[in-house]
Amino acid sequence: MHDLETRELAYFVAVAEELHFGRAADRLGIAQPPLSRAIRRLEQRLGVRLFDRDRRGVALTEAGGVMLREARTALDAVAAVARRTRRAGDPRRPLVLVTKAGASHELLQRLLDAAAREPGAAPVEVLLCEVGEQAGLLRDGSADVALMHRPFDDLVGFDTEDLHVEGQVALLPAGHPLAARDRLALADVRAVPDLPIARWPRLDGTYPDGPGPEVRTQSQLAQLVALGKALLVIPASSRAWQWPDHVAVPVVDAPDVTTVIAWPAGSSSRAIAALVRSAAGLRDAAPR
Repeated sequence: MHDLETRELAYFVAVAEELHFGRAADRLGIAQPPLSRAIRRLEQRLGVRLFDRDRRGVALTEAGGVMLREARTALDAVAAVARRTRRAGDPRRPLVLVTKAGASHELLQRLLDAAAREPGAAPVEVLLCEVGEQAGLLRDGSADVALMHRPFDDLVGFDTEDLHVEGQVALLPAGHPLAARDRLALADVRAVPDLPIARWPRLDGTYPDGPGPEVRTQSQLAQLVALGKALLVIPASSRAWQWPDHVAVPVVDAPDVTTVIAWPAGSSSRAIAALVRSAAGLRDAAPR
């Protein structure tokens, strides 16, 4: 059985993300030769080639791709041990709840109000993030709980409680002809040549094929829609960040989206359990 050190995993991840030994060495604050030697020793011990190297550059092999996913998870887990241990030693610490900025706004406000009414409950600190970042922040211990959305977010390794089911809307520039409709179908929004659907990254960080612009942040999307360069189909509650230049039209045949509260599987934290109970108590009072 091969024992791997966190240092080796960090070296490998840096090279895999940069796909350049010099940039990876600069990022790690070490010289390139010892980094190259460390990666070669790692490949020898594992008995597989992690990188293809030629004059054109560096590329991950299939085995390297598997190791990158697993190494990120392992490094997140190590970071989580330290963060959660430190926070567990501070009885006055708040619970950190991470959520995508602009999503499930009314539900989040009602949850915070409900938690504040519970006698002796831990205070809740809200950490706002971009699309798809909740899972990583929960796994590495930066957050204790998260509001996430099925089927879009990565829920592997978490316990969850369903809170709210809602439909989706098409976010359109106000001057576009589709914005005057009272409802749309997915076929309508997919058949607009002058207004492609913006593309969010998948869980693995890659983008789906399509003509629409690639976006990573809410602000990018908001401006592209306002400029008439893109549209997006999103959960109805995400309209909290809608600009005056936007119009949201229900998409009647889009899949429903379920908002869940998620936390690390097997957690024994009483504070997390109390917050989850508060959240579950809101389930029957659906936000508008």
